[in-house]
Amino acid sequence: MKKDSLRLVIATIRNGYERYISDFNQITREIPANFIKRDWQQLQKNHKRRLRLYKDHLVYIVAHCRELLGLEVADDNAWKLLKSTYLEEIGNKDDKELAATFFNSVFRKTFPGNRVDEQLMFVESPFPEFPEQPDPNLYRTYGASVDLSLLFRKILDDFDFGTNYFQKEEDIRLLVQKAEQVILSRYRITDATTAQVLRNVFYRNKAAYLIGRIFLEKKWMPFIIPFVHNRHGVFADTLIFDPNIMSGIFSYTRSYFMAPVEIPSQTVAFLNSVIQHKKLYELYNAIGFNKHGKTSFYRDFTRHLRESEDEFVLAPGIPGMVMTVFTLPSYNIVFKLIKDHFDPPKNMTRQQVREKYKLVGLHDRVGRMADTHEFENFKLPLSRLHPDLMDELKNTVNSLLSIEGDNLIIRHLYIERRLTPLNIFLESCSLKLARIVVNDYAEAILQMAQANIFPGDMMTKNFGVTRQNRVIFYDYDEIEFLDSMTFRQKPKAETYEQIYSSEPWYDIGEKDVFPEDFKRFMIGRADVRDYFIESNPKLFDPEYWKEIQNRLKKGEFIHAFPYPEIMRFRPEQEI
Repeated sequence: MKKDSLRLVIATIRNGYERYISDFNQITREIPANFIKRDWQQLQKNHKRRLRLYKDHLVYIVAHCRELLGLEVADDNAWKLLKSTYLEEIGNKDDKELAATFFNSVFRKTFPGNRVDEQLMFVESPFPEFPEQPDPNLYRTYGASVDLSLLFRKILDDFDFGTNYFQKEEDIRLLVQKAEQVILSRYRITDATTAQVLRNVFYRNKAAYLIGRIFLEKKWMPFIIPFVHNRHGVFADTLIFDPNIMSGIFSYTRSYFMAPVEIPSQTVAFLNSVIQHKKLYELYNAIGFNKHGKTSFYRDFTRHLRESEDEFVLAPGIPGMVMTVFTLPSYNIVFKLIKDHFDPPKNMTRQQVREKYKLVGLHDRVGRMADTHEFENFKLPLSRLHPDLMDELKNTVNSLLSIEGDNLIIRHLYIERRLTPLNIFLESCSLKLARIVVNDYAEAILQMAQANIFPGDMMTKNFGVTRQNRVIFYDYDEIEFLDSMTFRQKPKAETYEQIYSSEPWYDIGEKDVFPEDFKRFMIGRADVRDYFIESNPKLFDPEYWKEIQNRLKKGEFIHAFPYPEIMRFRPEQEI
């Protein structure tokens, strides 16, 4: 490969990445102003703009690289040289791991066949996953203070959000009261007590989050302070020490945070010490670098493959009409493939299904819809596929399959967190737990509705239960925007012919919904069904659905709190 061509291709990829990350950071820097102005609609638009950036930048860069490479576009030696030269150029960058992932994306889209090649791209990380030393400039440090009010006053002074506080003194009192309940009941403040709070404020929806940790008796205790902004001003909404709730705030079921992260690996390292049980790729996803999160997932997955021996099998549950789903029992992920043909009454195309998944990827998931990553030409060792799974794949998704040597290549699939299907969960759980979970199932549907999502097929097999017994929706082929639906009261039969008609005697539009019909199919477990219906009357009331529609049509953005509302300092304060 000629030096001039090498230089031009490298410059195209490097400059392309720099333009992408510059645009990414520029949009992120607009978010605090959205929060100050309470411009929630623009905040959501910025969130979607940022998600689209990566693909938009790649289109131009890939086309230019193909033009520059010409006949060498499929030359292995040319790409080996490009890879090694690019690695030298990005080695000192603060965000070098993201730059390496960007190279991978360019390679996959430029090289014919969209292949994964360990020699020609950065399949394994060329850099340590975590920085050797924490950067003290990443966070603000607060020294020991017997008087917690001084600590929280200093934090609120340092993070003023550029607008008025609402009842700042009351905030300090409430924060101290909560901290005393949790900290001073178990720990003692000493001269060694230190608090650290990330300088970056994490924004999402109508809230801003401070992420920190406090050193007490030789251990770090993480905490999160969410702030909200209503017409009265900014105020601390609660103080969170519960690791399960903190983990949920960073969940794969929620939209990505928007924070001006300058050194991603440093921020992820800090979060890794604070948010328990999260894998590296989950944290990169959470702070908006989902493309690198996808890379990090693939590395984690291939590492797990090398260290395990179990076989891929069909996922438990009722087989879907649109997706074939399988899993590796020792790994907490499912693999979803769109079938070649759909059984009636499904009448959509494969592309329409892909559009539904894309919609969810860009939308606010409000803690109730699972995030997915989309892969092409995904490689699995044939020796690890159970024969029954292989038969099912050939029968349902054969057009997506090819075999190369000892590997099965899947042309297109989605990966998603594995959950226990709600219908299976209800078969064996206690009555007490069943009642808790079915109410959360109803809450999940209504929270999605408030985010302008109508799930379509609301059968329990399309919902899963997390380890914290939270209900999550994961089947997206029939979702619609709620404001496009028509919710109706079912007409009452008046004549003999109407009463005994085998078919509906009234007109039904394509997007007509009769909420009272939900009672017939939502819960099959006999000892829970009546309780569920009695406990969730809103679900079956068309007027309630219309009320949500009206709020959405007026431009209202309804906030979904990622923690129980009972935890709020001022639950009466609307935002």
